[in-house]
Amino acid sequence: MSIIWFAQSLHTPKYFCVFSLALVDVGYSTTLIPKSLDVFLFGNRIVEYNSCIAQIFFSVYFFAMESFTLMVLAYDRLIAICFPLRCNTINSNNKIMLVIILSWTIPFTVVFTMAYYITRLSYCKSTIVNSYYCDHGPVFKISCSDYSVNWFLASFCVVALYFVPLALIMLSYFCILVALLRIANADGRRKAFQTCTTHLTLVAIFYVPLLVTNLMAWINVNVDTDTRILNTSLCAILPPLLNPIIYTLKTDEIMQQIKKYIRNGKIAFPA
Repeated sequence: MSIIWFAQSLHTPKYFCVFSLALVDVGYSTTLIPKSLDVFLFGNRIVEYNSCIAQIFFSVYFFAMESFTLMVLAYDRLIAICFPLRCNTINSNNKIMLVIILSWTIPFTVVFTMAYYITRLSYCKSTIVNSYYCDHGPVFKISCSDYSVNWFLASFCVVALYFVPLALIMLSYFCILVALLRIANADGRRKAFQTCTTHLTLVAIFYVPLLVTNLMAWINVNVDTDTRILNTSLCAILPPLLNPIIYTLKTDEIMQQIKKYIRNGKIAFPA
């Protein structure tokens, strides 16, 4: 993030998207990891109500942001590969910033509504959440109130924030595949395929556990608690772990900037 922030040569649509993805990964990890460590290492399994609502909001929000940011990255690749001559016009810095702002605003609106309706539920029986953090579904299901609205909002969230971005990502890569097959230069086609394959791998790692769990819940298949927690953990841990490797350590432009700053003794870290 520091390299992208300070290196003027990296102030391009692609790296604005990567910077946004890095912010999302930091936010999501910060939301889950501290409390998870408190639960598993120190056995502190009690969460205050307001803290639980806050964790629901931020965990779902950053989760949805990961989905939308992957979609924005697919859009950036689509423009770069399918419209190479008009790439700078179609996808200027100002336009990609507008796209990124929208990708942050839309999930915020949906998730804020979900969190708000959680506060309207009453808990007169059990207050034990069947998860290792305040997960939206397990929280509203232990309520003694009618949670049909919460169930609808959860379903809407899955469709709007996960299925729709995934469908657009798949559509983007279908168009990219068609464009790549038209490239006469075999070496150029191979490099483009490698870039797209890496991104699609990250997409699969993020979406497959998530969608399997939600689809099973929709068709009323009883998902084992450990299985659901494992799937959620994979979605939470693997993308933030792999994204810096894929988009930083395997990216020539960023590695060149890192070497440049190290040689000049000007490497900077955020406070």
